Amino acid sequence: MSSYEFSPVRSGEEPCCQISKKALIGFGVGLLVVISFSLSLEANTATCFLDIFLERISALMMILDAFKSAFLSKNPCNITKEDYQPLLKLDTQTIACNKTLFWSKLKDLVHQYTRVQQELFTLEDTLLGYMADHLTWCGDPSTSDLNYQSCPHWRNDCSNNPGSVFWKAISQKFAEAACGVVHVMLNGSFTEPFDKNSIFGSVEIFNLRPEKVHTVQAWVMQDIGKGPSDSCSGSSLNELKLIVNKRNMTFVCQNNYRPARFVQCVKNPEHPSCRSKI
Repeated sequence: MSSYEFSPVRSGEEPCCQISKKALIGFGVGLLVVISFSLSLEANTATCFLDIFLERISALMMILDAFKSAFLSKNPCNITKEDYQPLLKLDTQTIACNKTLFWSKLKDLVHQYTRVQQELFTLEDTLLGYMADHLTWCGDPSTSDLNYQSCPHWRNDCSNNPGSVFWKAISQKFAEAACGVVHVMLNGSFTEPFDKNSIFGSVEIFNLRPEKVHTVQAWVMQDIGKGPSDSCSGSSLNELKLIVNKRNMTFVCQNNYRPARFVQCVKNPEHPSCRSKI
């Protein structure tokens, strides 16, 4: 057995939860559903259906094999972006211009908002992002199986772990594909809503392509019931503005974007800020 010792895997929605056998099966079934669900009505005869269905099962297996090959039988602290390139090449999903939404330190709110609004898409709304969300996985050099006992913690153990490298790799691709107006939701209840060490601050913002993206629209949201720590006029957002402008894109910022504020107020309807005009 391996001599690597990391935090034991545990259940829940922390970044260090394990890929259980049930989750791995769910991963495969989920991919199968996504791939096979959109069979066209024109091809819906018995013969064509079976041919297309089998072809898409093959595509599923290629995606799953490419995912596992990135980390199985490898040192879980020595994973590289190149390990995931075969998987990224199989992902041909695109997001329409003006529909991309990035976020930092506001995961719950941003996904509550996209579920209601249904016109903007986060990384977790894409195929690869959805399937890997809330999961942690790793291999072991001494076996070709998944490590179900322990995996390196994304913050405490090592930075080049399978999960962190995966999210940075697909975040880079997500940003490179964005076009038109891109949106980002930031947490104004933090002293630095724009965190240079976050995936948005270190990966996504620098991989936007100015020849395709002309505007970055920032929404700075404060938690209801908490005083604002920073806003569009603060130093953190000014730093983001400088980065955006230096890369020849327009920067627009709005505090407490009204549609997202409505989503916050659903859980806090009696708060004074939700009873008044927002």
